Amino acid sequence: MLSQDRQNYANKFEKNLIEIKNLNLQYGSDNRSSILALQDINLNLKEGEFLCVLGPSGCGKSSLLKVIAGYLKPSSGSCLMQGEMIKKPDWHRGVVFQSPTLYPWLTVKENVSFGPKMRNLAKNKIEEISSYFLDEVKLSGFGDRHTFELSGGMKQRVALARVLANYPQVILMDEPFGALDALTRDNMQGLIREIWQENDTTIFFITHDVDEALSLATRIIVMSKRPGEIVKEFKVNFTSQILAGNKKTVIYQDEYFKLKNEILEIINSQIEK
Repeated sequence: MLSQDRQNYANKFEKNLIEIKNLNLQYGSDNRSSILALQDINLNLKEGEFLCVLGPSGCGKSSLLKVIAGYLKPSSGSCLMQGEMIKKPDWHRGVVFQSPTLYPWLTVKENVSFGPKMRNLAKNKIEEISSYFLDEVKLSGFGDRHTFELSGGMKQRVALARVLANYPQVILMDEPFGALDALTRDNMQGLIREIWQENDTTIFFITHDVDEALSLATRIIVMSKRPGEIVKEFKVNFTSQILAGNKKTVIYQDEYFKLKNEILEIINSQIEK
């Protein structure tokens, strides 16, 4: 049963931003070769929450993100943003992938300012936005560098700044720190936590790392093996404890290990079936 503190923390996120109803996603139209990737997904993403998605490989986590982003259309059911059907990608839903998709012929600042420029914002506004978010991701001195001069962690910070520069209503992140070394990964987790808090951002975050999910999320969903279904949901507040204590990592408690073990048991049971 949830502790009262965790329940109160989870209840602060009330307004629906994304609503997914009875969603199914099938790849291919031939009955012999088609694959049912997602089955009967019902999920609401609340404004301001940090939702982490866990599940075995191939369970449809990335497919679900692509539906929300507007890259894929559901085979049946619906995916709505503020009551409107999501039909295609747009800047209200920013995406950060595991491998940063940057323009190598542009400088760091030009990459970050690309979105605002495409939206025809004034030059002084574009400069203000790009400078602000480069500072947010701790890259204020690297604006004139080209992306090939940067480390993997720095590239991922540029990718994050580029998404933030559009002021999206939700950031969709597909294992964004999976390719980073342990120290850089820890630093990026701290950075995204701070940005989420300071900018009141809504985040949908896919990961294979249970510790990462527990240390970042306000809510965790666990998916089954393919066809992916949501098998359990957890409301957590370890990230708020980290922020309140001005620390970089979670303070491990019996409740933390109990939740971690429960989540791992669910995932492992899906793999073993």
